[in-house]
Parts: sequence; C-alpha cells; structure tokens
Amino acid sequence: MRRLEGKTTLITGGTTGIGRATAELFIEHGARVAITGQDAQRVADAAAALGPQAIGIRADVANLADMDRLAAELRAHFGQLDIVFANAGVAKPRSLAEIDEAHIDEQLGVNVKGVLYTVQKVLPLLRKPASIVLTASTAAELGMAGMSVYSATKAAVRSLARTLSAELAPHGVRVNVVSPGPIETPIFGKMGLPDAAVQAWAGEIAAKVPIGRFGQAHEVAKAVLFLASDDSSYMLGENILVDGGMATV
Repeated sequence: MRRLEGKTTLITGGTTGIGRATAELFIEHGARVAITGQDAQRVADAAAALGPQAIGIRADVANLADMDRLAAELRAHFGQLDIVFANAGVAKPRSLAEIDEAHIDEQLGVNVKGVLYTVQKVLPLLRKPASIVLTASTAAELGMAGMSVYSATKAAVRSLARTLSAELAPHGVRVNVVSPGPIETPIFGKMGLPDAAVQAWAGEIAAKVPIGRFGQAHEVAKAVLFLASDDSSYMLGENILVDGGMATV
C-alpha cells in the first residue's frame, strides 16, 4: 500500500543521509518531494537521481531570505504542501573550553532557527490536515561529553515539537519528532575532525549502543514515514527514538 499517494512534501537537508533516504521512501509511497540543501550542485544531482517525482531547491534554512524564496518556489511548483520534514542539521563536537561564538551561532542557526524558519515560512502552504516531522537526536536525552551545544539545540527541537503542537493543532497541523541515534550518514564527515578522530569517536559511540551497531538512514526514514502518514493520526508532540536502545536500555 502506498501511504503517501498524491501527497506533496518538503524535506530540508534532503541531499544525503536521513533526508535522502526519506525522500526515496516517500517517493516509493507515492509522494512528490521537494528537497533542499546548501550546495546547488549537490541539490541538483540528488533531485535528478530521485527522478521526476522530485525537485531540488538550494536553500540555507538559517537564512530568512532563502526561506522566503523557498516558500515562493514551493507555491509555484506544488501550490500546497501536505508534509514537512524539517531535517537539516549540523553537528560539531567541541569541548567546553573550545566553544566560541561562531560554534554556537552555526549550530543554533541551522538546528533551531532553521527549524523555526522552515515551519514559519511554509505554514501558509499547508493543507489541513498536515503533518510536520522535526529531526532531533538521542543526544538530547543523554549527557555526551563534547556535545554541549549540539545536544542543547536538539533539546530545543524536542521542546519546539510540544509548543508548536499546542499552537498548530487547532489548525489541523500535527507536529512530531524523530530522534536518531548514531546513524551512518555523511554528518560524521562534516564535523570538522580528522578522519582518525572521527573513526575513534564513532567506535566509542557504537560500543554504547545496546543493539551493537550504528543505524542506517533507511531505518530512520521508516519512522519518519509513520509520523508523516495517517498511520500516526492520533499522535501529537511525540518523540520516536530510533537509536538502537541507546537512550533507554
């Protein structure tokens, strides 16, 4: 059964990783999908690979002008939206002593402002009922050394699901959260660390996962599909952990 037949969807951060896997799954289930990313060529390549059911729009979610332009392009292409997956995010581990203003601003900009701008700018395009899914992280549930700013931003996203639910539910819009644990995605290569340090850090994290491995992007995509579809029609402000039991076992 195609669970998103005829639906229109926005996925921010949709060129790689969880966003890309979710776009592929949504298209498989009958949706038309718009993906965004900051690199124009990568956006174009990803949209071409996804096929005729997808369009790509270059946009920085932390840039208000970009998000205004994104909303205008979505209106021109789709008219209205049924589903929003506010997934774009950045993770930059750093010890407390090394944190500076730029480090804080980058992660707050993408992970918090980016979520707010995404929801705010596309809200007028949403049909009723509509579903919004936000990407938080299992890091918001744990105390992880070196992840102070990232974890705080993802805790903010978890909180936003509650407050936005209270504000938008009367208007027929559901907001829920998916919180991935350690997932094999390109985000690890974008942390600004040497490859050896990334591998060592990833090994330490994997050892803490009760299921004994990193997750795959397609495993998170299945949870997003559930939250986006009518299968979760009685869920509001909820958080689904997809983390191999890391935060609960």
